[in-house]
Amino acid sequence: MITLWGEGRGFRVAWLLEEMGLPYRLRSVDLLAGVENDPEFLAINPGGFIPAIQDGDVTMVESVAIMEYLMARHGPTPLAPSPNDPAFPAYQQFLHLGEAGLACAAFYVLGARVFAPESQRDNWTAAQALHVYESRLRLVIRQLERAPYVAGEAFTAADISVTYALELAQRGARIPLGEIEKAYVARTTARPAYARAMDTCQGTKAWAARAAAEQSA
Repeated sequence: MITLWGEGRGFRVAWLLEEMGLPYRLRSVDLLAGVENDPEFLAINPGGFIPAIQDGDVTMVESVAIMEYLMARHGPTPLAPSPNDPAFPAYQQFLHLGEAGLACAAFYVLGARVFAPESQRDNWTAAQALHVYESRLRLVIRQLERAPYVAGEAFTAADISVTYALELAQRGARIPLGEIEKAYVARTTARPAYARAMDTCQGTKAWAARAAAEQSA
């Protein structure tokens, strides 16, 4: 049984596990309460960040790396095109851009807009992070003008990576989605595996509900 530690970016992993039909259990990690009070988790990841997984004797962190590991170890799966598939280059690019280019930048915008003191919310670093997010988003938009998914005609794990980043930007960093991104997120989140992952990740589900209520107010 695979153990998934923590939500946050761990939602990507839960969604992938649901898509692949792999049994797992979610073990919550309360970062707000302080991971120093969770020695069991710190024994898994002394860095104190989420997510992490345990799969037999394997322990891993970093959501996209975990996704690649799970697909390689427990695949094959159509969620990961083979290297000789014409979709593979775009798949590989957007799988990683979803974190390195989008979610990471959105996370720092979120920190500035939600947690920073009022006087620091529009500082240089926050503006630079927003610039990085917007520049990488242009690549996503161009791709979605050509095809329904970021690797082409078929849904892949790259869509899990990118969708999470867009939802983090919208819900957390309060960066509005354009019409192309909205239509894309509607397609990807209509999948049954997404709904099952949301039902498992109750913290994520509650956060999504709060964000939707705030944005409609």
